[in-house]
This record gives sequence, structure tokens and C-alpha cells, in this order.
Amino acid sequence: MSNQIGFIGCGNMGSAIARAISKVMDPSQVMLANRTPAKAEALASELGCRTGSNEEIARQCRYIFLGVKPQMMEEMLQPLQQIFSDRSRETSDSSAGSSEQKDFVLVTMAAGLSIETIQRMAGGRYPVIRIMPNTPVSIGKGMTLVCTSPEVDQTCLEEFFRIMSATGRLDMLSEKLIDAASALSGCGPAYVYLFIEALADGAVECGLPRQKAIDYACQTLIGSAALVQESGSHPGVLKDAVCSPGGTTIAGVHALERGGFRCAAMDAVKAAYDKTIR
Repeated sequence: MSNQIGFIGCGNMGSAIARAISKVMDPSQVMLANRTPAKAEALASELGCRTGSNEEIARQCRYIFLGVKPQMMEEMLQPLQQIFSDRSRETSDSSAGSSEQKDFVLVTMAAGLSIETIQRMAGGRYPVIRIMPNTPVSIGKGMTLVCTSPEVDQTCLEEFFRIMSATGRLDMLSEKLIDAASALSGCGPAYVYLFIEALADGAVECGLPRQKAIDYACQTLIGSAALVQESGSHPGVLKDAVCSPGGTTIAGVHALERGGFRCAAMDAVKAAYDKTIR
């Protein structure tokens, strides 16, 4: 795959996707830029990628990942508007002789910023792919939500899915639902990490060594999630199958319910969603 990939912003999510993409394409075709150049340079050294400026990525790369915080997006895109405009004009000029990529796609992962908003900030109705990934993409176990602007054709979308194939699962979703879904899958790893830590803490209190407690908690979550997916059974049905009458598991479930476990989990997703749309 010869098309270049550019990352403007190498924070947690940008670097996680860069790591995954570098597994399925030549890392030398990946260019990294960051407000703190040393951060991009360190990641480039790790992966075998190249570094450059925001302007170089805007001029040269086909897929331009916008990995900056939502509140910084407009300030970052404004100086690049003329470059995008020039490239857009060159795309329709088949006689333009240059080795640079003429067509480009903006890939945004900024929570709460719509495709229309990104196009306005970029200065034109350019092709935009909006994604909401989560951090497990770095090990190929991520969940990435995808929606596109009308300017993204099927060929481009298929190419993008190939580029992202090492990140884990990708799923197309209506943009009107992407913020709600991201409050679950995008923020969800933090909730899961809290649950793993809490389960391990409980086992440590009962006398289990810390590392074994963490390992057992992790494998329990991995296996339980896989069983839900592979069996097709409702989680409640699987929960009931573990809860023998008068047994230890139902006592533990009772303790979770007494502590408002399910309500707290629902509140966490709703709080994240409310924060996104404000």
C-alpha cells in the first residue's frame, strides 16, 4: 500500500492507531507530527515511521488523522485551509505533475465534533471519515465506530478499512448515534479497568496475591465477554446460569446490587454522553 498516512497529534489515541497501522503497511509510509516534536520523534523511532510538520502532512498524505483535542481542532486546522484548498483544486486537474498525493481524506477522532464541523474548520466540503476508537486498538483488540461524509466513496472506505484492519473491530454507525456509542465503547475501557482493579482488590483482601488476583480478574472478564458474543445468549441468562439457589454467586450479585452497581454503570455511560454533547 503506497498511500501515505499522516498523524497530526501523537497522543494516546493517535499513537495507538499508528502502532496498529504500522503492522499492516510499511512504517516508512507513515508520517507523524506533534506539538511537542520529541514525542513524535520517539514514536517514529519505535515504529520506523517518519516525522514531519502539520503542513507536510497536509500536503503529502492521503489519510490525515486529526489526533488533537476537540478544543484545539480549529486552531490546528485554520493554518492548513489553503493547503487543503490547493490540493482539492489539483485533484481535478489531471495534468498537474507532482509526486504528492492530490486526493486526501481527513480522519477525525475528536469527541463531540461533527463531520460538518470538521469540514467548516478545514475550509471546505472535503472527504471526512469520523472515527471513535478505544485504546485497545494498540493491540488489535479495539472497537472503532465509523461514519463518513458523502464525499467518501465505497472504494475509499474499503481502503480505509484495510488500513485499520490491525486495530480490531470496526463498525459503521449513523453519525447521530456515534456520541452515544462512544460513551460506551470509547470511554468503556476506563470503566472496565476500574472493575478489574476492584475485583482484584476484593480478592487481595481475601488473601490472594496481587498479581494472581489481577490475572484471574482479567481472564474472567475476557472469557465472560467471549461467551456472551459466541453464545448469543442475553447477559442476564448467562448470569442466572452461574447463580445457584442459596449459593455464593447470588450472594455476591446481591452485594453488587445493594451497592448500586448497575445504576452506577448506567450513570457512567450517561455522564460521558452528556459531557460529549455539551
